Amino acid sequence: MYRNRILTFLTAAIAVVGTIITKPGVIPSHKKPVDSKANETLIPRKVLFDNPDKAAPQISPDGRRFSYLAPVSGVLNVWVASADNPASAKPVTNDTGRGIRIYFWAYTGRHILYLQDRNGDENWRVYSVDLDTGLNRDLTPLEGVNAQIQEVSFKFPGEILVGLNDRNPQFHDIYRINIGTGEKELLQGNDGFMEFVTDDNYSIRFAMRFTSKGENEILKPAGNGSWEPFAKIAMEDTLTTFPTGFDKTGRILYMVDSRSRDTAALTAINLETGNQTMIAQDTQADFSDALIHPTEKNIQAAAFTYERKQWKVLDQSIDKDLAYLRNISEGDMEVVSRTLDDKYWIIAYEIDNGPVRFYRYDREKNEASFLFTNRKSLEGLPLARMHPVIIKARDGLDLVSYLTLPPGTEFNVKALPGKPLPIVLYVHGGPWARDEWGYDPYHQWLANRGYAVLSVNFRGSTGFGKKFLNAGNMEWAGKMHNDIIDAAQWAVNEGIADQKRIAIMGGSYGGYATLVGMTFTPDQFACGVDIVGPSNLITLLNTIPPYWVPEIEQFKKRVGDHTTGEGRAFLKERSPLSYADRIKKPLLIGQGANDPRVKQNESEQIVRAMQAKNIPVTYVLYPDEGHGFVRPENRMCLSML
Repeated sequence: MYRNRILTFLTAAIAVVGTIITKPGVIPSHKKPVDSKANETLIPRKVLFDNPDKAAPQISPDGRRFSYLAPVSGVLNVWVASADNPASAKPVTNDTGRGIRIYFWAYTGRHILYLQDRNGDENWRVYSVDLDTGLNRDLTPLEGVNAQIQEVSFKFPGEILVGLNDRNPQFHDIYRINIGTGEKELLQGNDGFMEFVTDDNYSIRFAMRFTSKGENEILKPAGNGSWEPFAKIAMEDTLTTFPTGFDKTGRILYMVDSRSRDTAALTAINLETGNQTMIAQDTQADFSDALIHPTEKNIQAAAFTYERKQWKVLDQSIDKDLAYLRNISEGDMEVVSRTLDDKYWIIAYEIDNGPVRFYRYDREKNEASFLFTNRKSLEGLPLARMHPVIIKARDGLDLVSYLTLPPGTEFNVKALPGKPLPIVLYVHGGPWARDEWGYDPYHQWLANRGYAVLSVNFRGSTGFGKKFLNAGNMEWAGKMHNDIIDAAQWAVNEGIADQKRIAIMGGSYGGYATLVGMTFTPDQFACGVDIVGPSNLITLLNTIPPYWVPEIEQFKKRVGDHTTGEGRAFLKERSPLSYADRIKKPLLIGQGANDPRVKQNESEQIVRAMQAKNIPVTYVLYPDEGHGFVRPENRMCLSML
């Protein structure tokens, strides 16, 4: 499958906490860093939160061209150059709004494909740019329709498979679309499935749907438009067990699988015999990434991410490549693009205290050439390190967390801050997502101003096995919040944090966690920042996007059932709106007017409730944003917090 499975409720795909802006004079900004000695160099906000100089580099399938995202008049667009002369790049798109963030090469080698919505409404359209003629074509010119890329195959370079919910907003039919003409042909109608699995031949291989028990039922075509059972995934495995692609023959199904085990392994199922074999596994972490040959489709390496990403080589033909590339630069390595003949790779190296470094790698010469960093202005700055730490929850669960301290402050067994610092608990969205090691502008911004920053993978986060994931079921505002409190107490006990100066902030689920912190534990935090966070779990579940309805049983089993009296009582009990009168510390709420996931009403309900009780609140609504803010001008005012 080309597109990722959409299983998360409130994903952190966008940097959702990059949204904070206030009205002048509402909340005083810090004129000086908290610890000026440790912060002799105050890094301008523009350096941290502006668009990258260059990002998302890719090489065309034929190796002749090279592309990346870069600003045009302050807005991200696609640039293309000759592969042998990256400096010759010119913009080939002309977006003047939110900027392009999702793009890729068609296998023609002359077309760029990209997705764009309108002001964050997530009604994505698919566009095609012909590099020879300059024609930019809207392939899905439909109002109010969410287009999803289903499959892009080298076997059909002039066509792609796209899911469209134009007939029924809840279900995506699969269309075969000509990227040159825009002509489309219905391949598979959909009257009840959350997702289809397709292959490189553009054949429908499987369909998936949830049962009333929250199970994932996988079916295969049986002829004459009917379906027959292939597998049924128990509810506790649905977020860690799913098909992920096929080998070259189409007879081997690659499957991420946590059945009969805790962590999700990468496996292969022979569809003719039914035999399942292990490809790669890890006892601490779920399978997180793979290197797959562009045409042979064999798994060459698998990655598992516990504290940091670790690669396991499975195909010896790339062993020398990875051995060489490990020594090119520090940081976690990623192969981000490959030519169809596999002669050239684009490599990225991510570090925690600097920009991403990109290289073009010639496999025949076994030689990597530096291309650029994504943010040149970060080079040479006194950026802070991000330290992985394991924090014990009160019931013994290990919480993989990431701590950033102000520059000049070290953290290890023997060296701690000279005195406890103000600390920000920065909570990730999802909640079925996770925090990872690497450069984070919000960690850097806060650390540069003298704050410690702690991100906690609370129970319910993904990547650490199904036991850890399922420990978060029905625990919104329960044990999931306890984990955040336990992490804050750990920082206090270690001498890192000042008990009286702990803040909580986050976006999406992190925004909900902020509201929970301000209402369920109002004495724990000195202030909070909620960005696009739900305040009422009943109205949240009643207003999800229509194309999420096929997954509603997942939410009922993991969050609460909004369709029964008992379930609504439980959800009301776990909703911050129910306790708005408890809020007594400063709270900033930011909302995108076009958010399709957490509607504007989620923020305005709690704002109205606070105003009715004469409780001060700062509320900012952005008319040009959705679920998380992406416009640089909307991210630039963070220092006014």
